Amino acid sequence: MRNKTSNGMYIVIILSVCLMIICFTSCSGAGPGAFLPGSAAQANSGPDAKTIDIDLTALSSTMVYAELVNIMSDPESNMGKTIKISGPYASSYYDQTNQNYHYVTFMDATSCCAQGLEFIWSGDHAYPDDYPALNAHIEIVGVLDHYEELGSGYYYLAVDDITVLGG
Repeated sequence: MRNKTSNGMYIVIILSVCLMIICFTSCSGAGPGAFLPGSAAQANSGPDAKTIDIDLTALSSTMVYAELVNIMSDPESNMGKTIKISGPYASSYYDQTNQNYHYVTFMDATSCCAQGLEFIWSGDHAYPDDYPALNAHIEIVGVLDHYEELGSGYYYLAVDDITVLGG
């Protein structure tokens, strides 16, 4: 018969294994959504400010990762929500689609791999000329949306603007 301590230990082990699985599958580099992960609700204020449904900018990196995993575990209930996030900018080129993909990055819960939330900047912007420098600290506000590509579905933030917070 197991005691409460051993039951708690099993829960910790199971959660650790699940987290490692998420980490390893997210770091595999398997196409555009490979960086894709993740809900904390807060509202933005001010007369001209967009209503922010989920503000990730005030959270620690561990909480950002947890919230993005939460968002992406049930993306359909988060579709159309406005999300604010900041972090280093990253871009990757994918040969099969002949496109660059753009991300706000953050460290995963184990701090082993950089993860990212893909964003698509509305308007006519050329890469790399109009985009921030790689690893520049940026902030974006966008609406969670979805697209299909090469037989797979991907979630991203549709953004109107990128704010560079620092290099």
